[in-house]
Amino acid sequence: MTSHPVLSQLRRCASATLCAASLAGCAVGPDFVKPESGLHEVALVPRADYADVAPTSDSDIPSRWWLLFNDAVLAELQLRAQADNLDLQMASERIEQSRAQLGIVSSQLRPSVAASGSHMREALSEHGKFAALGAPTSPSDFWQLGFDASWEIDLWGRARRAREGAAAALEATVYDREAARVALSAEVARTYLQLRGTQAQLDIARQNLTVAERTLRLAENRVRHGVATRFETSSAHAQWATIKAMVPELIQRRNTLMNTLALLLGEKPRALDVQLRETMPLPSLPTSVPVGVPSELARRRPDILRAEAQLHAATAAIGVAKADFYPRIGLRGRIGVEAFESGDLDSWDSRFFSVGPTVYLPIFQGGRLTQRLALNESRQKTAALAYRQTVLRAWHEVDNALDAWAAQQRQHADLSDSYEQNKQALHAAERGYQEGAADYLSVLTAQRNLLASQTGLNASATNAALTLVNLYKSLGGGWDPDALKTSSRVASGDSAEPSSDRAVAIASRVTSPAKANQ
Repeated sequence: MTSHPVLSQLRRCASATLCAASLAGCAVGPDFVKPESGLHEVALVPRADYADVAPTSDSDIPSRWWLLFNDAVLAELQLRAQADNLDLQMASERIEQSRAQLGIVSSQLRPSVAASGSHMREALSEHGKFAALGAPTSPSDFWQLGFDASWEIDLWGRARRAREGAAAALEATVYDREAARVALSAEVARTYLQLRGTQAQLDIARQNLTVAERTLRLAENRVRHGVATRFETSSAHAQWATIKAMVPELIQRRNTLMNTLALLLGEKPRALDVQLRETMPLPSLPTSVPVGVPSELARRRPDILRAEAQLHAATAAIGVAKADFYPRIGLRGRIGVEAFESGDLDSWDSRFFSVGPTVYLPIFQGGRLTQRLALNESRQKTAALAYRQTVLRAWHEVDNALDAWAAQQRQHADLSDSYEQNKQALHAAERGYQEGAADYLSVLTAQRNLLASQTGLNASATNAALTLVNLYKSLGGGWDPDALKTSSRVASGDSAEPSSDRAVAIASRVTSPAKANQ
């Protein structure tokens, strides 16, 4: 039995398509190779200059490191910030945009099919050349229905490299969101600790104001009894006024910090005043600080992973630029029916079709393709340098944070001793002044020294906590890379998924599921 000519033509096109697809296994351009970070050489211990400080531990860094402070209010603020912070929500939307871009680029690998239909009522001019040749000039209808399909065969991997680059860009956007999460958790903790330190300083000022008032009354009483001079009362009043002037500034700083926390939580001004106005002590520092192992630093810091993904995207772009030098081969087909009468559209004789290959070969582009390749190669080198710079910056941040943390512990111990000695000195000076064995200058000096030592001790305690926050920020704390990796494997169904599938799987964990492409 003789096959129908249309079917024979379709079989030949299908054979050509399968043959071309079998050749589409290679992709031009360099394959991405994960760079070596060299962070295994980092020493996650303080320098030998600092002895007798809290030891570090190579235990895993907790993703919610702020729980080490054992402060319920701080833990609640962190949870609210993770859920409601507007910068974090915008970063999530950028992930959705990157996922959509990946879907757009991936569509190049699939055939496109479209349906069309038209109806025209037309007539030829009675004075036209066709009428002169005998064509009828009466109006007629023309109906046409059909399907159009096209598919570019990705012989040189141009579309695959583009999809690889878009997938890497999506992965970079995911890590960008996680970097914002790390920065947010550190900023919430830093602002909260500064608030508690400011409240403690406000209490110190008020306590010293009480002492200054008591000393002022004593000096005025001695003047009334003729055993003191106006110098003592003037000095006592000046000391009282100086301390009193500190209170409004500290109140304003406290209010600003409460508003800063409200902004980080996506709340309006004064929304946290009721919760945070009450003075609470600074959280205690942990006795041992887990910092993990150096080799895991590149995996824990999302900015390093982001720089790696950006390098991957830049490498894939070179493949796209190189593929533009090669011919593009595709298939295009059309099938449908057409007739002058709508009732004839269901007739087999009304059919029409066209199918065949298409070839596009760039011959002269004025150097555009060459310069585009040079541009992408330069961008890849820039991305490689940016990766090295990110790793080097991470190394420095960790070392500086460890050094600052150890130094603050040593300083806090010395300031504690200074505070105790100044407190005893003030007590002795006040007693001697009351008994007439000492002049007021010694009391004034002791008050000023005590206020300075209290202020320094409080600042040291606050800075010690802040250095711990900076340490965990530099170590990449604030997100859970293990959970992200596990979720990506579950979502993809394979632990060794391609980079594009891995990017989609990672993004599916941190944002809502992707909508179906249309």
